[in-house]
Amino acid sequence: MKKILVASTNKEVASTVQNATDKYSENFDAIFCPDTDEALSLIDYELPEIKVLDYTSKDMDANRILAAIHADPWLHNGGIIAVVPNPSIMQEIEDKKDPNILIVLTLYTFKENFERLLRILQGNQKFLFNRGIQDRMGGQEKGTFICDNDPLDIRLYTSFLVNYLYCSNRIDDDGRYALQTTLMELLTNALEHGNCNISWEEKTGFLKNGGNMLELIEKKRNLPENKDKKIKISYFIGKDKSHFAIEDEGPGFDWKSRMVSGDVPDFELEHGRGISLSRGLVSALHYNEKGNAVSFEINNVRDMANSVPGIMVPFATIQYKRHEIVCKQDEPSNDLYFIVSGRYGVYADGKLVSVLTPDDMFIGEMAFLLNDRRSATILSAGDGKLIRIPKVSFLNLIRKNPHYGIFLSKLLAQRVVRQNNRTVELSEEIKDLKNRLEGRV
Repeated sequence: MKKILVASTNKEVASTVQNATDKYSENFDAIFCPDTDEALSLIDYELPEIKVLDYTSKDMDANRILAAIHADPWLHNGGIIAVVPNPSIMQEIEDKKDPNILIVLTLYTFKENFERLLRILQGNQKFLFNRGIQDRMGGQEKGTFICDNDPLDIRLYTSFLVNYLYCSNRIDDDGRYALQTTLMELLTNALEHGNCNISWEEKTGFLKNGGNMLELIEKKRNLPENKDKKIKISYFIGKDKSHFAIEDEGPGFDWKSRMVSGDVPDFELEHGRGISLSRGLVSALHYNEKGNAVSFEINNVRDMANSVPGIMVPFATIQYKRHEIVCKQDEPSNDLYFIVSGRYGVYADGKLVSVLTPDDMFIGEMAFLLNDRRSATILSAGDGKLIRIPKVSFLNLIRKNPHYGIFLSKLLAQRVVRQNNRTVELSEEIKDLKNRLEGRV
């Protein structure tokens, strides 16, 4: 069940969300909050996957809520739907290019599109999660999105991919900017110049006359010859690289003239910088012969956390070399370690039982919580960094920031669930193997 926090005093916003969540009650639970302080508290304690911030409510301080999310990006990430009173504020918020914002909508477009938006979110729930509290899907993942001819769709799917790779430690801040910028540039090209068949000259003339591109797109995408066209987004997330492909149903274009050596974006132009800008941010950017399909790659970050929990920033970072011991089995220490980078072997009675990476987040949480001796020896497999957190200091911080204690509890509960599921799988495998062996006798 995904939680939707609605920070609003606007009855139109509340009723729109209520009507939509009633239709998807098995997947979404709305929490309505008409007070800014209460909303901030709920964001800390409930960790809602989706936050509706209403800029039309004069009694709500949406900017303050957004700032609180920015203050600790490790704990609070993604999932913001901003509702604004007019297009000028919409443009102002979009110009910030905040990666936490899924979509910015005027009140009218919010009422018209929220149910469809929720339907898209329902079909892509794996992309909506809090850091560390999600099922692991292995080292390689692939999939496909099919977008309508709608700017809302391409913004949503871009946010899905960027937020997912960031929160699963596949990309850092620079990678997040590069991926978000490239996807939006290339998807916008696929929508405008591909499926809507808006020429460079037509767009230039429209903008010079003071036109709004969203109005031109709305007109073009609803033409009989364009209204049923789709944009296909394919992704393959590997261990070292991630590959993305975009294909529209338009006539294509002469991409070779744009892919000349040394091509750099002309920032004096009102538009037309997308391809050259993208080439500088990603690798292996390539069009098909027709010019209606493009692909590119980004390098993944490995064995490194892209951000650190806000309350852990004051503690010292310790660097480890290959085969350096972090702690020994049976020693009485109970400090907690946050994994910033590296890989760490877990040895019980001299046998390797597990390898921990930044995806595991912590080392030593059981001794930390149970005030017990170390149950295993931890050995660095290579160069790495850990943040050492003395128990007394951390408990004092938890008293001041109790929501972190709740998050840690949820994180440990999720680990128990994963371990239980794995135990069941192994039991079934052993049972199946036993039956096969007995059948041969």
